[in-house]
Amino acid sequence: MADPTTGMPTVEEIRAALRHVIDPEVGMNVVDLGLVYGIDIEPSRVHIDMTMTTPACPMSDMITTDARQSIGDIVPEGTEIAIDLVWDPPWGAEQMSEQAKRHFGWDENEI
Repeated sequence: MADPTTGMPTVEEIRAALRHVIDPEVGMNVVDLGLVYGIDIEPSRVHIDMTMTTPACPMSDMITTDARQSIGDIVPEGTEIAIDLVWDPPWGAEQMSEQAKRHFGWDENEI
């Protein structure tokens, strides 16, 4: 539930909003893909550290724009939304949720 004093959403509410952001190349949301590395919420700012499956991802601008929009839909007007693309640690399939691994037909022994 949002913070009653600031109206800011919780980390889980931000994570839920980011589940609506789909990496179009693989058809899976960025949370279950393991692309969201960190969520920091302050009274008037949300900061997200996220990555892409590869630094050369041609969809990174679209994905970060979609993430900013999804977060913007649930934060108070005027909230700063900062999304930083980070490359350390590099993304790997082991960061995906169990649901994402099943979606791709992988089991834990294959990753």
